Amino acid sequence: MIVPDMLRLNAAKYPMEVALVEVNPERQEDRHITWREYDLVETTEDEPYRRDMTWSVFDERSNRVANLLLSRGVHKGDKVAILLYNCIEWLPIYFGILKTGATAVPLNFRYSSDEIAYCMDKADVDVLFFGPEFIGRVEEIVPQIQTGRLLFYVGDDCPTWAESFRELESLCSSHDPQIPLFADDDAAIYFSSGTTGFPKAILHNHESLTQAAEMEAIHHNTTHDDVFLCIPPLYHTGAKFHWMGSLATGSKAVLLRGVNPKFIFETVSREHCTIVWLLVPWVQDILAAIERGDLRLDEYELDQWRLMHVGAQPVPKSLIQRWKQVFPHHDYDTNYGLSESTGPGCVHLGIENVDHVGAIGVPGYRWECKIVGEDGHEVRQGEVGELCVKGPGLMTCYYNDPEATAETLIDGWLHTGDMAQQDDEGFYWLVDRKKDVIITGGENLYPVQIEDFLSGYFAIQDVAVIGLPDERLGEIAAAIIELKPGRSATEEDINQYCAKLPRYKRPRKIIFADVPRNATGKIEKPLLRERYGATGLVGKEANG
Repeated sequence: MIVPDMLRLNAAKYPMEVALVEVNPERQEDRHITWREYDLVETTEDEPYRRDMTWSVFDERSNRVANLLLSRGVHKGDKVAILLYNCIEWLPIYFGILKTGATAVPLNFRYSSDEIAYCMDKADVDVLFFGPEFIGRVEEIVPQIQTGRLLFYVGDDCPTWAESFRELESLCSSHDPQIPLFADDDAAIYFSSGTTGFPKAILHNHESLTQAAEMEAIHHNTTHDDVFLCIPPLYHTGAKFHWMGSLATGSKAVLLRGVNPKFIFETVSREHCTIVWLLVPWVQDILAAIERGDLRLDEYELDQWRLMHVGAQPVPKSLIQRWKQVFPHHDYDTNYGLSESTGPGCVHLGIENVDHVGAIGVPGYRWECKIVGEDGHEVRQGEVGELCVKGPGLMTCYYNDPEATAETLIDGWLHTGDMAQQDDEGFYWLVDRKKDVIITGGENLYPVQIEDFLSGYFAIQDVAVIGLPDERLGEIAAAIIELKPGRSATEEDINQYCAKLPRYKRPRKIIFADVPRNATGKIEKPLLRERYGATGLVGKEANG
């Protein structure tokens, strides 16, 4: 069974049950809008903007999208891009693309005009669906991208140089086109985060998507009664493939457009969410709000919330220990993965292994792992090397980039670029990104280990450790520290705390500043290296 078949099955088994809910707390002014084929849930001044969709309507909407594309000559092998914020239209468009046999190409909504054009060219995109937030960026590149391409606008007041998706969709048949699809057919192209330069186009087939759906449901014991809260952007493999657990079980999912701790808790309470995937910054914000008294747990209905899991970046052990003190009844899971491995899950902690918090875990469902040295051979247990993974969710290739593919996919193994080690119980521990390793005086420093240590300091909200040039040592470790609101610390305070570390691991520079993270929660270390590499400015004291 491939994932379009899962949608068809849910529409047959649970036609009138809610599949998707969109909640947007910041769009109260849009309550007057009417949406074709949806019932707009009545709201008041005190309630967020909300739309929902049943499994039957979800399936029918995807059929209309597919038939629209087929009527315009889109066929198997074509590429169709999606440039939308999280919204209730996103997934029906995605599945409509899949039902034609075309390849879906989600685009990062933070891309500039030039990056949008680059990615469309890189992936040979034939059609672009875009929302109102992107009119300006798309209009800038219309002369570059319009020739031979279709531009469908998802919103009201369609610009003259595009076509109105809503008007066209309503004219299309809701009957399933039933295009034959196979597990090894191309399904989707996802772009790498781009924090290390221009993003790569990562091609996955239908088997990858099916593996993600089955794995997510198994890893987190997802049932038909669960309600998944999805906050990260759907263009990213993390959000998309965690949601696939809901697809596999026919359970409800809620798309929340907002990361404010109050929004999150209001939505968990109102929608009775049972599974929530968070990024590290959001966990930090929630705990800080609780500690300040801005978020009172007794004001929300939270008893049904059973699982909190985190992925997309290294997770400080101290952060989860703090979370478990506040929510001792929560199951917890860490999810490790890459877009090249269909997102998170190729390695995961497992909810039964909470006593191993700090490790990224064990091989996920149907995955294999190994750690290799510079010579490509496996290292001894306990030694640091590059983590490699192998399984049915592996990318087909970097699209149109055989050289990069050959460097990354070797004998069926994906070389992740992450340095890790395996303990004597079989758990894998992430040490750092291979390219982020700091070599100081001939010693290897792994920033993640130092970041994890510093995260335990009471005044620190977020921290990033980078290498800066040094004439004598080659590189030195610099810690960029973001303090909690209302907290203060000095360089001397941090140095005293770091006295517990071996001398060579202690940061040589302390910089008090914000820690930039991208939309998927990853620290933007290239930006920090560019920002501080030349000056190495040191903050002597800071007040939050």
